[in-house]
Amino acid sequence: MLRPQVRSFAIVPLVSGFALLLSSVGPPAAATPKSATHTIVIDSLRFDPQDLTVKAGDTIIWTNRDPFPHTATAEGKQFDSHAIEPGRSWTVTAKKAAVISYGCTYHATMKGTLRVE
Repeated sequence: MLRPQVRSFAIVPLVSGFALLLSSVGPPAAATPKSATHTIVIDSLRFDPQDLTVKAGDTIIWTNRDPFPHTATAEGKQFDSHAIEPGRSWTVTAKKAAVISYGCTYHATMKGTLRVE
């Protein structure tokens, strides 16, 4: 059930003899944490940065700058981009705290770690 906001007013006298009408709608709302966006660039057969720490709710974008496809595939199958074609990107949102090792299924030497706090 929605409750109507209660407004209170106060008249504050000013030195010049005029009055100022002030309005209040209660205490300010608590600030909500902002999510961030992080980019991992795939270039020269590597993830840059190779290790990244983010917060739950943050967005991670893998951008492929190589001339051939890559994947970002978590070892525990938490995510799998499938083929990220040259010049394309793939995005995932971190859901919960974890340390996730991932790599490219096409290139075994490409490895990375995503730490979600």
